[in-house]
Amino acid sequence: MDSRRLVQKLWNYCDVLRDDGVSTIDYVEQLTFLLFLKMADERANRPIRPEQIVPDELSWQTLLDAEGKALEMQYQHTLEGLAGKSGTLGTIFQKARNKIQDPAKLKRLIVDLIDKEEWSSTGVDVKGDAYEELLAKGAEDAKSGAGQYFTPRALTAAMVDCMQPTPDDTITDPACGTGGFLLAAFDFIQRHHGSDLTSDQRRRLANGAITGTELVDGTARLAAMNMLLHGIGTPSGESLIAIKDALGKEPERRYSLVLANPPFGRSSSIRMVGEDGRSTREEREIERNDFWATTANKQLNFVQHIASLLEIDGRAAVVLPDNVLFEGGAGETIRRRLLKHYDLHTMLRLPTGIFYAGGVKANVLFFERKRAREEPWTQKLWVYDFRTNQHFTLKQNPLRREHLQDFVDCYLPGKDRAERVETERFRAFSYEELIARDKVNLDITWLKDTSLEDADALLPPEIIAQEIVEDLEAALREFAAIAEALTTSKVQQNPS
Repeated sequence: MDSRRLVQKLWNYCDVLRDDGVSTIDYVEQLTFLLFLKMADERANRPIRPEQIVPDELSWQTLLDAEGKALEMQYQHTLEGLAGKSGTLGTIFQKARNKIQDPAKLKRLIVDLIDKEEWSSTGVDVKGDAYEELLAKGAEDAKSGAGQYFTPRALTAAMVDCMQPTPDDTITDPACGTGGFLLAAFDFIQRHHGSDLTSDQRRRLANGAITGTELVDGTARLAAMNMLLHGIGTPSGESLIAIKDALGKEPERRYSLVLANPPFGRSSSIRMVGEDGRSTREEREIERNDFWATTANKQLNFVQHIASLLEIDGRAAVVLPDNVLFEGGAGETIRRRLLKHYDLHTMLRLPTGIFYAGGVKANVLFFERKRAREEPWTQKLWVYDFRTNQHFTLKQNPLRREHLQDFVDCYLPGKDRAERVETERFRAFSYEELIARDKVNLDITWLKDTSLEDADALLPPEIIAQEIVEDLEAALREFAAIAEALTTSKVQQNPS
């Protein structure tokens, strides 16, 4: 059984359920519940060292035995019964509910698609890859909004190749989505150190060296299942995905490697409902003793949180939007502190058209935590401009790993950064140059857009149209945020 055949088999049924109003991501979520129950059943019935994870009254067999309305009721009873469990079990089933309203289609999904496969005997590469492909397909469903939890895998792979995780690292993602960064790090370690791993290192990697945090229940369950299918964690063990607001309080643990793409959106907010039933949003500033500045800007707070998550000599690679580079006030304070107290050594400027959320202009910041000293830790910031004269779209011209190979080569993973060489796209800026810029603005460009000077270099119409759409979407989001802020301000001034 190969992953492509498995994906196609599972995916074909998604089209059937879509007619009943089941979205792609809802379908993947239901598959998550059913796959877990089937694998738990296989584990309970294996001849050697059987392990019962799910009580008999909530088991896979109860679903096989039920028909019609009784099946629908048993499935909901199973989901509710497992939702209150602890550990991985609780993470996967927290707030779970049945979204397949036709009992006949639910029965077919259980019997024809899932029960006929031996999931436990399938290699982790096959079932893990199959699940990853399903998540990728779910991210393409624009209506579900699932794309915001999905970092392009080409970018994830390039970032991990630069960071070179090791078997002795402790790795986390404080906004892990479906777990892409965590799995890419685990895969890198397996490929580069697999044959040399000690039994203790294998145990660590599978049981706590790699963890994540996710705010949204449904997304956290996908991450937990994704890791489980790739051989990280155990069904009956502690959950490696924490469901909580990562920004809520100071970290209880430090890590040697942080990989992250925090959620898009400018500010954190709380929805308030007044006595008249009207709903407003109030911006929520995060105040923490370990933060350098107090702000409601979500991305700036994630920069501070990730900086705090790192142990001494720990390293981070983080995807962040352009506003983090130039925003004044708290933004300037944070950039000054980051340059002085951390080694912010590399920045990758990303092109548009690679994220499922349109119009996003983002960068990857690479930095390391250092011991306290008087002189600044950042000596040089190397900037790679992968944005100017680069044009991608999700369908016609998607970003592939080879597109980022020149950046990875320039980065010199594992080598002394003193050996780096400037190129047309890769330039170094000294600490003195950076700190002298207005508001320590790190939004640095030097390349010229050839399409502005040469008519022959104009892009194809479909790409121009797509870029216009993305720019308009980004502008609309900004206007919506301004309108919401003005409404909130007006309500606060005239509460009656």
